[in-house]
Amino acid sequence: MTDKAIDILCIGEPLGEFNATRGEAGAFRFGLGGDTSNCAIAAARQGASVAYAGALGDDSAGRTFREAWAREGVDDSRVATHPSAPTGLYFVDHGPSGHVFSYLRAGSAASLYGPRDLPLDLIGSAKVVQASGISQAISASACDAVFEAFAVARANGVTTAYDTNLRLKLWPLARARAIINAACAMADIVLPGFDDATQLTGLSEPDAIADFYLGLGAKIVALTLGHEGSLVATPQRRERFVPIKVDAIDATGAGDCYDGAFLAEYVRTGDPFAAAAYANVAAALSTQGYGAVAPLPRRAEVEARMAVEARA
Repeated sequence: MTDKAIDILCIGEPLGEFNATRGEAGAFRFGLGGDTSNCAIAAARQGASVAYAGALGDDSAGRTFREAWAREGVDDSRVATHPSAPTGLYFVDHGPSGHVFSYLRAGSAASLYGPRDLPLDLIGSAKVVQASGISQAISASACDAVFEAFAVARANGVTTAYDTNLRLKLWPLARARAIINAACAMADIVLPGFDDATQLTGLSEPDAIADFYLGLGAKIVALTLGHEGSLVATPQRRERFVPIKVDAIDATGAGDCYDGAFLAEYVRTGDPFAAAAYANVAAALSTQGYGAVAPLPRRAEVEARMAVEARA
């Protein structure tokens, strides 16, 4: 770990990924996943300095994560290795309504993570601290760790960012709503997906959803709308961003890519609307390959496509 302050610290659960290959019954590609790890790698590929906080098992998947983070330039010096608990795993199937997730994560190393494990100095010196609903859903201790991380960040003037990322296989809606809304009330930047937000808020109009999260205290709401792009709102302004056309294969990591690209560009420019325009393109490009990490674009690719779109 260097003494230089990092741009983004992501907190959560890394997961080994088995992604079903279309056209090959029973065939899966192994990859790396976990929403906040995907976000960290996406941000690093845009040029941000990124670190990760969490825990891995002392196993093949855990070692693969460390190798990948090293290649991507994500600092893992504050990621613990648990001597007996495993790295969590998940499977992705592709059905008519989109991707379907199945998990093997009970008792994972990350689920044992708690407030005592947090790198408080790193939290206090980062520019942005990011976590998600999944970061909190995996256990009570992990849930408390996110609340503590956000409290430390805000006490030190560090921007907090939160993706609602609702997974009802992990917890019931009533509990998820209470915890996620409480976390959003501590977040400067809220990054909800539309489907999640309709369940969490009971609202169905994008503008009303944005108003809901602004009402909780967010300074910026970046609401992803799937095939319809995204909506970004601040108390003073809001703007819709239409999607670009791509040959989409797998949207597994698109939302996480949006988060990472948005935060990286926001740190670079300080402009949430420029960040949203950039993230909109990056997320679309990320759907052109299989898995959560492999197709995440790099800055040169995103900027090249933005230049093409500007000329169109």
